Parts: sequence; C-alpha cells; structure tokens
Amino acid sequence: MSIDIQLRLSPKEASDEHIIRNRAAKKANLAEQAIFSQHILRRSIDARRHPVVIDLLVRLFTSAEERLYEPTSYQQVADAKPVIVVGAGPAGLFAALKLLEVGIKPIVLERGADVHERKKDVALLSRTGQVNPESNYSFGEGGAGAFSDGKLYTRATKRGDVSAVLTQLCQHGASEDILSDAHPHIGSDKLPLVIEAIRKTIISHGGEVHFHTKVTALLRKSDQVYGVVCADGRTFNGPVILATGHSARDMYRYLSEQQIALEPKALAIGVRLEHPQVLIDQMQYKQAEGRTPYLPAAEYFFVEQVKGRGVYSFCMCPGGFVIPAATEAGQQVVNGMSSAGRNGDFANSAMVVELHPEDLPEQFSGTLGMLEFQEALERRCYRFAGNSIKAPAQRMVDFVNHVVSKDLPATSYIPGLVSSDLHKLFPAFLSERLALAFQAFGKKAPRFLTNDAILLAAETRTSSPVRIVRDEQTRMHPQLNGLFPCGEGAGYAGGIVSAAMDGVACALAVKDYLGC
Repeated sequence: MSIDIQLRLSPKEASDEHIIRNRAAKKANLAEQAIFSQHILRRSIDARRHPVVIDLLVRLFTSAEERLYEPTSYQQVADAKPVIVVGAGPAGLFAALKLLEVGIKPIVLERGADVHERKKDVALLSRTGQVNPESNYSFGEGGAGAFSDGKLYTRATKRGDVSAVLTQLCQHGASEDILSDAHPHIGSDKLPLVIEAIRKTIISHGGEVHFHTKVTALLRKSDQVYGVVCADGRTFNGPVILATGHSARDMYRYLSEQQIALEPKALAIGVRLEHPQVLIDQMQYKQAEGRTPYLPAAEYFFVEQVKGRGVYSFCMCPGGFVIPAATEAGQQVVNGMSSAGRNGDFANSAMVVELHPEDLPEQFSGTLGMLEFQEALERRCYRFAGNSIKAPAQRMVDFVNHVVSKDLPATSYIPGLVSSDLHKLFPAFLSERLALAFQAFGKKAPRFLTNDAILLAAETRTSSPVRIVRDEQTRMHPQLNGLFPCGEGAGYAGGIVSAAMDGVACALAVKDYLGC
C-alpha cells in the first residue's frame, strides 16, 4: 500500500529524512515502524513569505515490493531492422532508447567525441580559445545538453510523457530527486556518467554508436531516403532520424542546396547576465543573510513585452559559470552551466530578445536569413573582443545608461572580459529592448538592476534558427519518405526534455513507417 501526504516544513526540517517520516506518519495515522520506505514526489520552495518554507508531497510505502517507478525494458535488436539516428544529443539518444524498446536496431552516428573526450576539448577551448569544430559544447556525445547544467524543466507537457524521460534518466544513474523537484536538474558534473550509461544500454542491446562520424549527405532515390553518407566515405543504410542539434549549420546548408524544404523560424538573441549569487539569494529569499545551509542557490525568471517582442530570462544557472560555446574559429558565443551542487559564487542567465524573420535587416532575408544573422553577430563579437573569445562585457546599469564601464567586476568566465559598448555591438532593435526590459525587471525586483551585475555577449544559440519541414502526423519530411527531422536542431524542441520527447515520438513514427 502507498499513501501520499502533503507537508509544509522549514528548510532545516525538510532536509531531515527522519523528521519527514515522523511528520508524514502522524498525518497518515500510521506508526513509523509500519513504513517500509518513503519517497518525495514533489518538492518546491515557497519564498513568498518569511521565513521560507518547503512544500513536500511524500509517498509512504508499507511494503518492500512497491517502487517509485518501473524500469523500462529494452529488447535485443542485433538482428533487427536498422534505423540511422544522426546525432547523440537528447533527441537522438532517447530516439535510440525507444527503438530498443520496440525492437528496432538504432545505429547512432555522432560527429563529435564521446563525453569523456569532449571534456578535454571544452577545457582546451576555455584555456586557449582553440575550437575543435567537431567536439565542443554543442557537438559530441550528449549534445548541447551535456554541458548546460542538465536542466529538466519543461512546459511542453503535451508533447509526450515527461515522467518516462525522467525515469529513464534515473534508470541510467541520475538522482531520483529529479522526479520530485519543481525545477529538476542533473548538473554538468553528473550528466557524463548518465550519458555514458545510456550509450552502454544501446550497445549492450545490439545497437551501435559511432563517434567521429560526421554525416555529410543523404542517400536518396527519387523521393526516398534510404541511408546516409559520412565524411570518411562510409555509408549506413536505413530510414533516418535527423537529430543534429541547433548548431549544425553545415547540415542546414546541405539541405538548402539540395532544395529540401526548410523555413526560417523565430530565435531569441541577447546576452548572458551574471550576478553574485549572494545578491540573488538575498533578493529571492528576502533575507539579509541570503540562503541558509538548508536552502539551494536561488533562481529567478523574468519576462516582459517590449515594443511587441518578448524579452526574457532563459537557461538560468544558479551557482554556475559562463562558458565559451563557439563551434568554429572566429566566433564568440557564450552559454551557462552549473554543477549538481550549484555552489559557485555567481548566478547567470541568458537575457534574450525574441526575434522574428521579419525583424531582420534586408540582407538577412531568405530561408537561411536567421542563421546568417546569428552567425554574423557571433563574428562581430569575436572582432569586438580583439579577435579572441574574451567576452565583450558591460556593467548592467552602465548598459541601461549608455555608459562604457570603466572597469569590470570578477567573473566566472575563464577566457576573460573586454569592456565594450554593447549598444554599438548589437543592432538597436536588440539593445534598446534589452535596456528597457532591464528597467522593468528592476522595478519588479529592485536589487536586480545593479552595476554589480555584468552583461557578456553574445547569447545566440538558444534554439535552431531554421525549421526542417515535416508532417506533424507522420513526423516525416513531406518531400522525402524515410527522413524524420527530429528535436531541437529540426526546430521542434527547446530543451533536454522536449528534445527527448520528440526523439521518442520520431522513433514511434519510424516504427509505423517500417510496419513493425
């Protein structure tokens, strides 16, 4: 038998399993010794009042046979029909897991390195500015999600079964806390082991995973895709789930050259905003001491409509650090990440402006116009920083007041900063909206708008700048049978969980296509 109990506790009480069990048992009218185990189904912080309280939904189990979730079973598929999965990010990996589940053989082709080799490549990028164009923060096992904090919160609950994604992550080594936290995350230090475990599951059940295997073309006969060609000349045959991620510009250009239907889509572009974490803790917990030992690093979310476009925070990393995220030489791109403990000295978040294709200057019209604008801005940032991956930066109030910062505060960004006038770096339709939004955010949370915070440019890789057209019923490209555009790179997802769910949906669509 299981019983669900709601509790409201202090942060200290909520950190003690014995107190949780005692309070829950009393509320359920059970003796503590009758409880075999307990699991927290939902945990959220209510910081609207002082002192802060923790709301818990606790499930009490009275027998050993009961479990929090049922592990997914996978079939042996070594001799089954093959499906090519291009990309080993969340969409590709979860497509592969679903294929195993339904008895189809996934052959995963990843242009970059395995997740452990990737660590060396991204460390080299931070220390020296040397970009490996095939193995970086976007390309390689785990995709862009592997080194971006592992945030698992999504509003796309209608796209699929969120719990199935989370439980499979737990099955592969993630903490069961992700099943209960209101804003779950795994942490960039923990994700590599989870991703490696998923790879081992794929291989041990008869699937294949190939690294340093860049897909450069589709094998086609009339309106049929029957495989792929790789940069080293190898070919792989089967229907294709195309899950290349949001930075595979070479694939977008290939598809465009082949006159395979694409369309531009909205994109959000801006800066990475970094505050001292203690300031965000004080602001959000409304207490001078900031957070106590029993509270996590505080988060925030802001959104404002400015001149007809949304300006909002995105990918907030409490206790995190800012990273260089270029995928080619001559680009300057920033992103954010944090470890599982979220115990760094700084909080960072993307602060971005929603852009539509019609917002762009005339020279960026056309199907790839948003991609070309994104790319041009990254190269402009690189030149602004003296042809380096140092970040053009400005204090927050100075930016609002159009003042070049005389000096810059400490930062988590290892390559360093260059004091810059970001209004000259960005087009006015971006910079003016950002400045007005910051003023509005400062009114909502007076301590937020401060010169102790800095803007680092530029945050450009929030999502794909292109959508690969597909039929939403079959999830297949309308021109090409056997091609299944998938995930964030295809323009149909916006984070780890939504990409994973899209991977699952595409795998099921392939199953129907094959008649399995």
